[in-house]
Parts: sequence; C-alpha cells; structure tokens
Amino acid sequence: MMDGRIAEVAEADSPVAGSTNGSADNALKLVSMLGDQQQLRVTDVSRHLGVARSTAHRLLQILQAHGFVEQDRETRTYRVGPALVALSISLARGHDLATLARPVMTDLVAELGETVHLSVLRGTDIVFLESVVTERAVRVGGRAGMTRPAYATAAGRVLLSEVDLEEVHRLYPHTRLEPLTPRTVSTRAQLDELLAAARTAGYAASMGESEPEVATVAAPVRSSTGKIVSAIAIAAPLARFDEHQIPDIAASLVRAAGRLSRLLPL
Repeated sequence: MMDGRIAEVAEADSPVAGSTNGSADNALKLVSMLGDQQQLRVTDVSRHLGVARSTAHRLLQILQAHGFVEQDRETRTYRVGPALVALSISLARGHDLATLARPVMTDLVAELGETVHLSVLRGTDIVFLESVVTERAVRVGGRAGMTRPAYATAAGRVLLSEVDLEEVHRLYPHTRLEPLTPRTVSTRAQLDELLAAARTAGYAASMGESEPEVATVAAPVRSSTGKIVSAIAIAAPLARFDEHQIPDIAASLVRAAGRLSRLLPL
C-alpha cells in the first residue's frame, strides 16, 4: 500500500529528481527521515537529499497532499501525517506491537479493573495503537486510532522523557502550553519538570489533564537496546481513582511493560 502511494506521488512530480526512479528514491528517503526524526524543516530535507530548497519544498507539499506529512502551523516544520500514522497502526494491529501487547494488556485489565491503552509518540502527539476496555459499567472507552497532545498525557510524558531537552524545546517552541482542561500543565518549564520526574520514577501520571474526568498512569515499553518504543497506560474515571494508589498501579504497569519488552523482536 505505501509503496504504491509513494510511487504515485513520485510520478506526479518527476522533476524533483529528474526521473520517476529518482523521485521515488527521494520520497522513500524522506519517509525514512520521518521515522528517525520528530520534525523536519525544508532545509533538513534539502541537505539530506542533496536537492535545492525549492525541490525539497515541492516534494514535501506533494507528500502533504497525500497525507504522508503534515505541517505545524506555528513552527512551519513537517511531521508524520495521518496516512503514515494509519499505516503504522494497520501494521501494528496486523502482526506487530499491538498483537504482542494485547495479551499483556488483557491481563492488566483483569488485574487492575480498568481500561488499558498502548500508544506511541508522533511529533507532539501520542497515537493510540490499541485499547483493551474494562467491562465495568462506568469506564474509559477505547482510543485506538485517536491522537492526544503528548504534554497533557501520562503516556506522552513517558515517551517524551527520553527525548533530549533541546529537541523537546524544538517540539514546544513557546513557553506557554495550551490547556485542554483546568488541570492541564500550562508552561514548558512545568513540562520539563514533569519529564524529569518521569525519567527518574520510570512512570508518569495525569489527573484530568487530557480529558476532564479521566486519570491515567503510564510506563515505558523498551526495545532490546533500551530505547522507549511505546507506552502502556491504565485509564480510569477520575472520580474512582485514588492518587495514593499510583505507586502500586505504576509497579503493575512497569511489570507489564517489562513483560511486553521481552516479547519484542531483538
């Protein structure tokens, strides 16, 4: 699916590299860059591909038209677009991370009695790859396929905790953050402190910051090299959540995340 759509993009703009093959090569290189970096500027693409700025800009515009990238209105940088996010979710559900995670998540729901989410970082947002929903009458529903601002979520803070401070400030160039609820962290300085705390504790919590009546606790899932690849989180109605239980809940999440980490391919 992806190769076909990228080939279509390339054929639509063969002047980018002077030939269809050259355009396809540049498009694939650009997709690879998006997998390695949170945000791209036109100058980054121009330098990496060895093409003029105008050519890099034209290629980004075409990929944007097809949903492979999207542009941040404030920073003017480019990040992974909805088409690539949807593809990554499809692949994960089919045979990869979400498939491996589901039994672990199901066991967590049985243990903690609340909904469990699995998410990854995409730019300044988290993308929910999978949810296992509790059977309790009052509950947090599934979020698979949805996105939320990373700074306001426990999962997002876990995922951002491994990103170096300079990159975090590139992702959030303004000192003020947009509040989603009255409880949302509102400054970049506060976010820096929360990320440092998540890095030290090995987990993060969010009490009604992303959604007014939802509390979440999250722990990192790591690859065999120790790199954080996703976050596993419990989500519960805020009215039913006891903050004194956070350390015990986090311990369960850390154990589950470790179990999932051991299931990942080397």
